[in-house]
Amino acid sequence: MNWSDQDIKYMGTALEQAEYAALVDEVPVGAVIVSNGEVIGRGFNRSIQDSDPTAHAEIVAMRAAGSSQRNYRLIDTTLYVTLEPCAMCVGAILHARITRLVFGAYDPKAGAAGSALDLCSDPRFNHKVEVDGGLFADQCGDLLKAFFQSRR
Repeated sequence: MNWSDQDIKYMGTALEQAEYAALVDEVPVGAVIVSNGEVIGRGFNRSIQDSDPTAHAEIVAMRAAGSSQRNYRLIDTTLYVTLEPCAMCVGAILHARITRLVFGAYDPKAGAAGSALDLCSDPRFNHKVEVDGGLFADQCGDLLKAFFQSRR
């Protein structure tokens, strides 16, 4: 895949969110949502600090984007996230009508954008998401490995 300068820039921003999550003892996953070259939502995993199993980075970023746009539909947006989204997050991505998903590390156990499941292109859904995975996969994966190694 030939990554654009924009892809590299915004995944870098998502990585910054993931690094912050690690600093506050959260699973280091970060996400940003971009519309017309502007970040309209950002987030990092907050499940531990919020005692909320739905507070994944993608959901936090979608909530911020929806609030900033005053619309739950996030049409013509791209979501950059450091880990392949789970089924819950892909469901929210589909409902929000996000156009494109770019993720870093693959998640062979729980990834729902092509690894364990492929909900983004499931023909039973009326919305399809363009998916590009693997941008900064090593850096994103290393953050996660370091976090979980420190907890063992």
